[in-house]
Amino acid sequence: MMSVPTDIPERAHPADGSAPELSAEGPAPQSSIGAPPKAASLESVLSLRDATLRLGDRTLWSGLDLDVHAGEFIAVLGANGSGKTSLLKVILGQHRLESGSVDFLGEPVARGNRRIGYIPQQKLADEGTPLRARDLVGLGLDGERWGVSWPSKRRNQRIDDLLDAVGAAPYSKVPISLLSGGEQQRLRVGQALAGDPRLLLCDEPLLSLDLPNQRAVSELIDRHRRERQLGVLFVTHDVNPVLDLVDRVLYLAGGRFRIGTPDQVLRSEVLSELYDSPVDVIRTRGRIVVVGTADAPHAHPDGPHSLHDEHHDPHHAAESHEGRAW
Repeated sequence: MMSVPTDIPERAHPADGSAPELSAEGPAPQSSIGAPPKAASLESVLSLRDATLRLGDRTLWSGLDLDVHAGEFIAVLGANGSGKTSLLKVILGQHRLESGSVDFLGEPVARGNRRIGYIPQQKLADEGTPLRARDLVGLGLDGERWGVSWPSKRRNQRIDDLLDAVGAAPYSKVPISLLSGGEQQRLRVGQALAGDPRLLLCDEPLLSLDLPNQRAVSELIDRHRRERQLGVLFVTHDVNPVLDLVDRVLYLAGGRFRIGTPDQVLRSEVLSELYDSPVDVIRTRGRIVVVGTADAPHAHPDGPHSLHDEHHDPHHAAESHEGRAW
């Protein structure tokens, strides 16, 4: 038996000690859309229906039905190569579905939609990068245009407002290469908010950040999704830093998926069925440990250690570099 270091804080269970129900249909269905959580509205900003994605000869997932509601925070979990980043690329218009549909605000998704904000993986800027903090945020306003952006009072005020919104005003004129990882990631949040988005796509935004900065960036994203009623899709290899912020989990594995609250999805019987391999979810000392077997007859090809370890996947890393502003 080998354990996977998910270390998920224990969540509340019914008073009688029974496990929470996955849905009225039980754990077997591929999806469990249901009503939005109380923090979200009834408005759906993103809708996928019977969506199938293939890359080459491989089906990453199929039959995916998903609604992301205004104000809803959904964590996207799964093994290496399960299609988490590829899901974001479909929504950004960079990948085409094999079948099914994906609509944003009632219209088919299109590349370059400014109402969809994107926060990439945390990656420190190279030494000597000439951009200042305010320049990086400014790229979110007009970075898609050719040539140099001409300064204007209105543009400068908008940048100042975005810097204030993410707590980055004190270092607005500092070169980004001199800023910490947490400070740089605050700027990327500000950049993603520049287009007044309705949907925020976050691709491993906490990667390589220390625990205090993970919490600070997570809470920053959460505050803006509540204030602005943003739908959030948050791809992560570790749900722990955002577990108390998450409304639902989308778990991708082996071409299949499960959707529900963390208590509904992160359960032994659900993950065992999803991976077609024995997986134990053990609660101990207020935490959850996921344990899988290496010699299962239908073990997932990524192996049990990959349940929450996508940051080691070179294919994932290569995908994630597209769409950066710098």
